Amino acid sequence: MAASCARFLTPSFDSLIAAGGRLVGFTDRPAIERRISGFHQDEDADWVAELECGHTQHVRHDPPWQVREWVITAAGRRGRIGTMLSCVLCAAEDSGPTM
Repeated sequence: MAASCARFLTPSFDSLIAAGGRLVGFTDRPAIERRISGFHQDEDADWVAELECGHTQHVRHDPPWQVREWVITAAGRRGRIGTMLSCVLCAAEDSGPTM
């Protein structure tokens, strides 16, 4: 029964990224990598990555679903500036609607 219920759970973003730069289980569009340019906290105090494209993405540390211990400290976040993160919104804009 647990296996049949698992398909209704929303997977974390990290679990959607597969080898080859494709978002699996979310869309068949290619992932578009963008550099992290900064961070801010939203109204719920969750950390949000600011991407070079102008889009944003939450980067939560919420074990066991999302393990991102680096987001907890200022040094950890500073260490991620300039690293790549897949931007789902850029992928959606680049590919147009799917049907």
